[in-house]
Amino acid sequence: MKRRTIRIGQIVPSSNTTMETEVPAFLRAYAANTDGLDFTFHSSRMRMKHVRKEELAAMDADSHRCARELSDAPIDVAGYACLVAIMAMGLGYHRRSEKNLMRIAAEEGQPYPVVTSAGALVSELRHMGCRKAALIMPYSDELARTVVEYVEAEGIEVADYRNFSVANNLDVGRIPGSRLLEALREMSGAGADVTVLSACVQMPSLDSLDEARRLSRMPVTSTAECTARAMLRTVGLPVETPRLAEVAP
Repeated sequence: MKRRTIRIGQIVPSSNTTMETEVPAFLRAYAANTDGLDFTFHSSRMRMKHVRKEELAAMDADSHRCARELSDAPIDVAGYACLVAIMAMGLGYHRRSEKNLMRIAAEEGQPYPVVTSAGALVSELRHMGCRKAALIMPYSDELARTVVEYVEAEGIEVADYRNFSVANNLDVGRIPGSRLLEALREMSGAGADVTVLSACVQMPSLDSLDEARRLSRMPVTSTAECTARAMLRTVGLPVETPRLAEVAP
């Protein structure tokens, strides 16, 4: 059987230590259960140290350079790996960002589709049939409210959320899974359909997902998992989406 190799590009904040681990882990697990499929991974980095609006805006502008760099590979799909940077730019901005980055790639002569983590989160929650979500985030109060408003503007009510007010992005990457599981327990009665264990692509959650699903009475996902799923859909591969058996009105 002829093997198919899919080249995955990632546009990543310079201080991110998580996304280049978690997305490949999801996709390699997918490949291990799919005959004749391989993935390779290629990143370009945008400078950012602290999760603050001014740094996020400057970083987002740098994503255009990254799109040009990734077109040299070439790749089959790119993921913009910073949820809050997109959401801080205004409601619905993920659509504009994806369109701009795809235009740049086309101008370079190597067009490829783009998935943003912000867009992937809301689209995958919709695929799951989610109407109400609970979110766990590392952000400041202000940025956490920005994420809530963004998700709700996309038609998904945020039933509850917890944020940890961590601004240094390296520290975000060191938040232990036990803290996420504690927040999950606190929100157990929130009435959500789905819990997003990490509404952030830097806060690690991969090692905690199985335990979170065991503890929770509802489906649990993460932004990194949603990004990997959206990439699979974009390149035409089947995705088994965990759907809600019944969504409460």
